[in-house]
Amino acid sequence: MNVHARNLIKNCTIFAFLYSGITNVAFAGGTQTGRITLLTIRASDGLVLVELDGTASGKPACARYSYWILKDETSLTGKQQLAVLVAAKVTGQTVAISGTGSCTRWPDGENIDTIQVQ
Repeated sequence: MNVHARNLIKNCTIFAFLYSGITNVAFAGGTQTGRITLLTIRASDGLVLVELDGTASGKPACARYSYWILKDETSLTGKQQLAVLVAAKVTGQTVAISGTGSCTRWPDGENIDTIQVQ
């Protein structure tokens, strides 16, 4: 692994660790805890979706599939969430995702509100 890749993984891991300490806020959507089994970023529209092992609960009716969606991958929050997801995927850490209770970014996947690295 080259120096740039090691630095990226190190920085993402540090960020994920720091980000995971943020207090969980109330939400009205689904929840799921597990390791990331799929992380997809589409070039055609920038859509970022993630799937975890384990079972989700409390997802809204619009979320017909098991994946979770970043609401706005171009926002600062979306970029932070993507960094946390990449770091968790690379390191194999367990994440807990809480949803917003809506499917505004994509009609059949719940928007991610909170990501905690455990």
